[in-house]
Amino acid sequence: MVQTLLGLQVIESLERYSRQMRFGPLGEEGQNRISTSRVTICGCGALGTVLANHLARAGVGFIRVVDRDFIELHNLQRQILFDEDDVASNLPKAEAAARKMRKINSQITVEAVVTDIDHTNILSLVSDVDLILDGTDNFETRYLINDAAVKLGKPWIFGGVIGSEGQSMTIIPGKTPCLRCVVETSPPPGMTPTCETAGVLGPAVSTIASFEAIEALKILSGKTDSLNRDLIMVDLWNWSFRQLKVAALLGKVDCPACKHGRFEWLDGTMGSQTTTLCGRNAVQISTRRDEVLNFGELAARLGEIGNVRHNAFMLRFETEGHEFTVFPDGRAIIKGTNDIAKAKSLYAQYLGS
Repeated sequence: MVQTLLGLQVIESLERYSRQMRFGPLGEEGQNRISTSRVTICGCGALGTVLANHLARAGVGFIRVVDRDFIELHNLQRQILFDEDDVASNLPKAEAAARKMRKINSQITVEAVVTDIDHTNILSLVSDVDLILDGTDNFETRYLINDAAVKLGKPWIFGGVIGSEGQSMTIIPGKTPCLRCVVETSPPPGMTPTCETAGVLGPAVSTIASFEAIEALKILSGKTDSLNRDLIMVDLWNWSFRQLKVAALLGKVDCPACKHGRFEWLDGTMGSQTTTLCGRNAVQISTRRDEVLNFGELAARLGEIGNVRHNAFMLRFETEGHEFTVFPDGRAIIKGTNDIAKAKSLYAQYLGS
């Protein structure tokens, strides 16, 4: 009787994926592998929400969503898991996404991590998963992901979008070139368009994230023979599609990561702890503290100089034309300036050094 009931539960749990399993190359075996797989999505903005939505509905067994940011009204144009209630609730993106994903699929496990990905925590965020997905908006974090993936021998999928254009590449350490084989260094600040200067279109985001998601399903189901080996570049506005053949670069370029085993981003010798945020007129200060901030005490102190509101996830206050969003680990996003030195000064003035 117990075996019969368990059998019925398995059938019912797989029924929701019946149309997916009817796709010949996947089948029930592939679905079972997907259902026991583990993924970390780095970043839960435009790309990350589409990825999270696809993978939750596809039945990926464990999904860790990592994001440093909170939801704003302008996000809703392209970040598909969020709505106006999330904006009003002052929810971090990772937490809001996780709540939606659990409603979409109660059979999977979703873990929300509200933090900035850096060299001190990247390994703990990705070491226990089968695949890493790129939902970030900057090359510093992508190079960090690349270092961690190459060092751990874990596959990861790169994706990026600006305006109507996007790129994606699947990276299998030891079998394909890594990101630094193809793009050795990122352009200096101000030399390339950003979402503030060039905008970003929702359909372009969905297209690139869908490329990432289908590659993810191939990896997680064990169908790696069907993986894309090229750098895919699309422009939906001008309706162009290109495939840059990069496979021949493996072992042929002097890559510091996969050829020499030098992980400069992972070691912390490359990258910064303070960054301007794309299209936000804001700076993130990544100061970390040994103890979690007491928002009650902080709100009482800051309430004398500005409007303060907080919940379990973050505290916000406004003063002198700047909006501060402070997280429990001491990290803060300061809106109203792109000047890093100014932001550091404001942080020290109101939150301490």
